[in-house]
Amino acid sequence: VRCPEGKLSLYCKGADTIIYERLHPACKTLKDVTTEHLDVSGSEGLRTLVLAYKDLEEGYFEDWRARHHTASTALEEREEKLDELYEEIEKNLQLLGATAIEDKLQDGVPQTIEQLAKADIKMWVLTGDKQETAVNIGYACNMLREEMNDVFIISANTAEDVREELRNARRKIKPETIEAEPIFEVKQPKNKSAVLPEDTVEGEYGLVINGHSLAYGLEKSMEVEFLRTVCMCKTVICCRVTPLQKAQVVQLVKKYKKAITLAIGDGANDVSMIKAAHIGVGISGQEGMQAVLSSDFSFAQFRYLQRLLLVHGRWSYIRMCKFLNYFFYKNFTFTLVHFWYGFFCGFSAQTVYDEWYITLYNLVYTSLPVLGMSLFDQDVSDRWSLEYPKLYEPGQLNMYFSIGSFIKCLLHSIYSSLILFFIPYGAMYDTMRDDGKDLADYQSFALLAQTCLLIAVSIQLGLDTAYWTSVNQLFMWGSLAIYFAITLTMYSNGMYLIFTASFPFIGTARNSLNQPNVWLTILLTTILCVLPVVAYRFSRTELRPTINDKVRYKVSKSKHAPPPQATRARIRRTSSRRSGYAFSHAQGYGDLITSSRYLRKNMATFSPRSKTNAKQPGTVLKTYRAVKDTVVDKTL
Repeated sequence: VRCPEGKLSLYCKGADTIIYERLHPACKTLKDVTTEHLDVSGSEGLRTLVLAYKDLEEGYFEDWRARHHTASTALEEREEKLDELYEEIEKNLQLLGATAIEDKLQDGVPQTIEQLAKADIKMWVLTGDKQETAVNIGYACNMLREEMNDVFIISANTAEDVREELRNARRKIKPETIEAEPIFEVKQPKNKSAVLPEDTVEGEYGLVINGHSLAYGLEKSMEVEFLRTVCMCKTVICCRVTPLQKAQVVQLVKKYKKAITLAIGDGANDVSMIKAAHIGVGISGQEGMQAVLSSDFSFAQFRYLQRLLLVHGRWSYIRMCKFLNYFFYKNFTFTLVHFWYGFFCGFSAQTVYDEWYITLYNLVYTSLPVLGMSLFDQDVSDRWSLEYPKLYEPGQLNMYFSIGSFIKCLLHSIYSSLILFFIPYGAMYDTMRDDGKDLADYQSFALLAQTCLLIAVSIQLGLDTAYWTSVNQLFMWGSLAIYFAITLTMYSNGMYLIFTASFPFIGTARNSLNQPNVWLTILLTTILCVLPVVAYRFSRTELRPTINDKVRYKVSKSKHAPPPQATRARIRRTSSRRSGYAFSHAQGYGDLITSSRYLRKNMATFSPRSKTNAKQPGTVLKTYRAVKDTVVDKTL
């Protein structure tokens, strides 16, 4: 900054651990006073920063600026040269003081994280805050809980110590993984990235690692050891990490795990992490728009992530899977009927359907119904989706669309094509009309086969649709009505007289669709096509129901939908005790929380089975009153 008087000054802000290293030795007295202010502000739940300045001489600054320009335009080692210049000028700073601002969690963050955890979504926190602060945030967000078996702290200063702490953690989680270390291999298919096998773990564990230890864990020789250990933990918190380390952690997961990664952040230091993940989400808030501009999705509150994943994301996955399965089914069935017909036409390339039907099949007759399903279908409502987060798990396991489901779809198509060809063929063979005239001609058979096909695939779509709207009804019945209207129009005498070469099926629809045996054939063919599907789904629901089947059954039996989730109002706290999610620079309650000592003491005091309480009935009431008075006093 150049003052109006012409004096040059350098101003700097940052965390106390960073700024204190750059202060002039003469600032010791002010430094002690500022540290006391930081402790007071931190105990009130405020986020603190330290400010410092330095007066610059004109000659030195001009020389430094010239060297800075040279370094910024260097073709080699540009970042290293710039870092050296920054370190050079940020020395012997004069301490100005400290700032403290309120920085609390958004509404609904703990509830959202709890819901996502129930959906078996693994959440890692990558933050630049101190370890104490990160642990407090973890407990405030329900990521770290007292019910966990253990919470491991990785804070070593050498590579060997980091490796040893990681192995000690894995030895406590699952000892057999250490014993089988020599035979452990990372599977790497040909022309694909390596895949780290999953380790089943009994119990829940948490892990906290600082940035210095994380730098060793991300090295080539230790990345597999690090990733294998942290993947055994339910919650992972990386504190004091740089923006580059955030991106490296995401890339490490993408490299060795078959997982879809989602990164969410609100600041410029989260941009690299958001870009490295498969899906990037930016929160538009007080820290600028860099994260929003670099993301795939953007919203204002973290709690909106709950509906994005558990409701809209799950609905979108189900709709897409149903669309793909049905699209393959209807086109495989449509095509395989031609294959069976080839045995009877000498493979002469003659089509079994009318050429106009082939043109309009995907364009008009079957396009709108499947579009309506893929846009509006939902297995359960949004409230039930939030009530049962476990409904999200089938998508993680690829239960709705995989190689197995594709093979089932192919077998179903083969069966349906056999029914759709041979049942009409047998029904039309040597058949006569009511008036004694011949009905067994190519055009009548083609009309019967294509009508059976369209009705069968339409009923199949109806069985796949779980949520009926007026739009679905309109598309379904409208497509069938359009088919019969177009068929009767194209096969009429008028169209034949106007376009003789284009509409040769004159009178076929009028002469065939007025016969009872034709409609009985359509009914029999349709029932035989959908009967195996109905039987299979009924048997699966009764014998091996999925979580989706169980919830849908409960929805059908329930008279009322679950109430909407209540949004908790923000309450301003005036307690002098530090909040669980405060960004402080003083020693907090992390050690006490992780030790669980205060919980054991309270449980022993309030337990109804305690011998002391059994002998002295008034002890519980007295203890409760004493604790209640203390809590009320602290709160006020």
